[in-house]
Amino acid sequence: MKKPFLHALAAALYIVVIVFVAQAVGSALKDQNDSIITPMTMLSLFVLSAAIMGYLFLSEPLQLFLENKKQEAVTFFAKTVGIFACFVAVFTILLFLV
Repeated sequence: MKKPFLHALAAALYIVVIVFVAQAVGSALKDQNDSIITPMTMLSLFVLSAAIMGYLFLSEPLQLFLENKKQEAVTFFAKTVGIFACFVAVFTILLFLV
């Protein structure tokens, strides 16, 4: 159970870091004119995030699946998603409390 928790925690921390950086950069660039660089940066960040999340959620289960440990792969993936769902629930609760 330790590894799925670490993968979900890494995903949640990645999101927290991205949000803090985006807020800092967004407030610093608030008065600047929009340019083509803004959508390029946002799309690049989206692709990077998809790659990182894909790695965090799928690398270990895929490795287990290829080692013919199909049940362990499904269990690992389900635990990671379940734990991440708990982080999402905490974020949602914080949204309404703050």
